[in-house]
Amino acid sequence: MSFTVYLSGEIHTDWRDEIKRGAQANGLDVVFTSAVTDHDASDAAGDHLGEESSSFWRDHKSSKVNAIRTKTLIEASDLVVVRFGDKYKQWNAAFDAGYCAALGKPYVTLHSEDIIHPLKEVDAAAMAWATSNEQVVEILKYVTRD
Repeated sequence: MSFTVYLSGEIHTDWRDEIKRGAQANGLDVVFTSAVTDHDASDAAGDHLGEESSSFWRDHKSSKVNAIRTKTLIEASDLVVVRFGDKYKQWNAAFDAGYCAALGKPYVTLHSEDIIHPLKEVDAAAMAWATSNEQVVEILKYVTRD
């Protein structure tokens, strides 16, 4: 079975590549998509629309341009994996999870045990909570099996 998986969240580690390698090593028919993970490029996504005097309006324009990609790819996915890292508050990841919940789109959260409490509502709507990339690959192996 072919599956499209959107990888959302934390951009400071290679978790996406690890999941992709795991899927490939297991011969899974999975297409992976994600937001632009180049932080500077993402922040500048709306800069071509004109200079802004306020960082709020620069961020506002860039977030809307980024949302074109994010919304389109989440809506086209079969499953979303939302990764919450240890270093930064990933409001965008929580937003993506909420968007999935509103769409009825299945999602899996991926995070360590030490942030269970702040993510309790996000996890409650998830189809699964994983603590490792290997667990995500095991989920993909199961849901794509014939």
